[in-house]
Amino acid sequence: MFSKFAYSIFEQSIKDYHVYDNVDQPIDNPYPKEKIEHLLYFKNWIDTVQWHFEDIIRDPNIDPIAALVLKRRIDASNQERTDMVEYIDSYFLQKYKEVKVKDNAKINSESPAWTLDRLSILALKIYHMNDEATRTEASQEHRDKCQVKLNVLLEQRTDLSTAIDDLITDIENGDKFMKVYKQMKMYNDDDLNPVLYQNKK
Repeated sequence: MFSKFAYSIFEQSIKDYHVYDNVDQPIDNPYPKEKIEHLLYFKNWIDTVQWHFEDIIRDPNIDPIAALVLKRRIDASNQERTDMVEYIDSYFLQKYKEVKVKDNAKINSESPAWTLDRLSILALKIYHMNDEATRTEASQEHRDKCQVKLNVLLEQRTDLSTAIDDLITDIENGDKFMKVYKQMKMYNDDDLNPVLYQNKK
């Protein structure tokens, strides 16, 4: 099943990141660029770095200038994440371009890549919640509460994985079809964000 295959790569990326646990460490993608594995690993690496960006920026003692610099990095990371989702969807569009779509086929609310985006974030939630559920210096009450949350996340992983695999099977069989809309983020565009284009005058 594709979800299990993808999740194993997400887990590898998260594990590799936490060897050094540094947002500035360069990615060392072990997969060839032409493989879907490369895109999945890259996608999760972006998510993992951004997860830690979000932790850092919530430090109540962070220097305001450093926070602004970090906010710019988070914005750039968000754009990179969106771009990577579109690359992954391009893989699915190419893979299933010859599928004969049935007359009664329906469109899904999310493309395959956006469902995998959710699975990638879920992998991070599970990793970090497991850390909290097993953190020896934390109280037993804390660990117990985190274990309850971890159990819910694991159940969510099962349900989401089933939904992803069902969607891909439906696309393969022509029961559903892909229609991908490129993200049109306006706040990054000099011509669409009024704050930016007014400053160009």
